[in-house]
Amino acid sequence: MKCFRCQNQDPRLFTFDQGVYYCRKCIMFSRIDANTPIKKVTLTRKKISIQPHLKYELTPKQKEASTKVCQFLQEGKDVFLYACTGAGKTEITLESICLYLSQGKKVGFAISRRQVVLEIKERLQKIFPSLQIVAVTQGYTDIWDGDLIVCTMHQLYRYPYAFDLLIMDEVDAFPYIGNDVLKEIANGSCIGQKLFLSATPDESLLKNVEIVTLFQRPHGHPLLIPKVICLPIFLQFIVLLYYLKKWKNKQSLIFVPTIQDTYTLHFLLSFFISNKAIHSQITQKDKIIEEFHQKKFQCLISTTLLERGITIPNVCVLVFKGNHSVFNVSSLIQIFGRVGRSFLDPIGKGVILCDTQNESIKNCIRQLKQMNVNA
Repeated sequence: MKCFRCQNQDPRLFTFDQGVYYCRKCIMFSRIDANTPIKKVTLTRKKISIQPHLKYELTPKQKEASTKVCQFLQEGKDVFLYACTGAGKTEITLESICLYLSQGKKVGFAISRRQVVLEIKERLQKIFPSLQIVAVTQGYTDIWDGDLIVCTMHQLYRYPYAFDLLIMDEVDAFPYIGNDVLKEIANGSCIGQKLFLSATPDESLLKNVEIVTLFQRPHGHPLLIPKVICLPIFLQFIVLLYYLKKWKNKQSLIFVPTIQDTYTLHFLLSFFISNKAIHSQITQKDKIIEEFHQKKFQCLISTTLLERGITIPNVCVLVFKGNHSVFNVSSLIQIFGRVGRSFLDPIGKGVILCDTQNESIKNCIRQLKQMNVNA
């Protein structure tokens, strides 16, 4: 027996029901019977000649990376774009998107997290105002075909054999990394080439692909190396408050390890600074993020939910309880990648508050310094 969606062949993961066996490994995406071929989804295809509308011209290094990516894809090779946070990974994909659309091919842009899907969709819509760009994510839209499709990794199950170019962002992040079902669904949705994007790739992701690197941000300034302060937890709060007061003319993102920590800090900081808390179980996440963009409050307290994708100009970042196990190397690099992205504030400020400086913190500092050396 075999499941043609997730490639499961383990007999223990099939169940017999009403005369047929079905796969339990990918049942969350809908039931599929064993040995039943997946039908190719029918999507609209048309040749679209288009050029991106950008506020700023790409830098020489961005152009070089964009050209390399496009050349490898044209040669029929999968590509991994290994670029630091804020290097303009999305902008580097634009040349390839335009090429595939001009040939009447279908392009998909898959991302791990729902909030980032919505943000990337809006960015791409501004860059390509004449395109019909659809965001496909649970609870957001019933429209799932367009000139360019942006979706979560989970929603790729809707698109068997659909994409000539599948761009996959945050491939090192939950829920894609280590998820064999999502990997097979992604593979099954792509009949052409895949373009992987990440600032923190797992070694396993760099196999059998062409690697293009870019460690310089468009403004040319180095990545922030966060200041590390080791203190007992009760003193961490005092220092946290000190920095928030010091940075009162800017907005701040505070990252905490647990949902309970978001509530605790929200309550304590409410006596001093306007703030809101956000985590995966809050229902009005989009509204809170939009209000933060509109500067309706100074400080946003978040779990690792917002470690990727969110871009706030002139934001400062603090990590509370930074030696907690939830803050691994990739997480910390992504968190401090929120800082210094703006041309108006290219340096930025960031602090890690912790009991002790563990290996994740040390490796984060080491990798950021190495990216600056290789920029």
